[in-house]
Amino acid sequence: MALSSPRRTPLSDQVIAQLRGQITSGEWPVGSRIPTEAALVEQLGVARNTVREAVRALAHNGLLDIRQGSGTYVLATSELAGVMHRRFADADRAQVAELRATLETSAAGLAATRRTDRDLALIDAALARREDAWHSGDAEDFVQADASFHQAVVAAAHNDVLAALYADLGEVMRAHLRHDVGPELVAERYLGHDKIVDAIRARDPHRASDEAGLAISACGDPKP
Repeated sequence: MALSSPRRTPLSDQVIAQLRGQITSGEWPVGSRIPTEAALVEQLGVARNTVREAVRALAHNGLLDIRQGSGTYVLATSELAGVMHRRFADADRAQVAELRATLETSAAGLAATRRTDRDLALIDAALARREDAWHSGDAEDFVQADASFHQAVVAAAHNDVLAALYADLGEVMRAHLRHDVGPELVAERYLGHDKIVDAIRARDPHRASDEAGLAISACGDPKP
């Protein structure tokens, strides 16, 4: 078969790649609003239609959520995460809770065994952000901060497959927590995660797993 000359990548594909890079790198975190169309046109130096096409493509793939009158928000960090969100959007909440328990208790136990001092510092920082988000009174900020805390624990488990799976299921997990938290933060529903961190700090895998499991079982019982 004869080889053909390679074609230049279409400009829209280049813009899609740049926007995807902002998402996957964490520059645009899940839940954040991306720059406006006008701002992206100015930053990228391309036509408005090119930006619009790129944003729509990423929305179609599940990475972005276009909300009329509000802006465009990051929904997932990868196409697979977007697929997971759509696939399990209507999943039974009890089954999602069981999935969370399976992943997060395992991660906490592994983190207690494998965590480094740097991991512990990141977990401590994530716990502090979670506390700050709760006291701010913003329910969505708290959901995102709580998710970041659990991601830090998963990262400390040093299992790349577990970390990738948890990240791809991230929006499914956030949707579950979002339902439990509700539109407003209520003091009676607060559940601290200090005991999980204490167990990881003490390198006690059994206690870390138990505390993570207790935190999930309390979700919706009455606390998130």
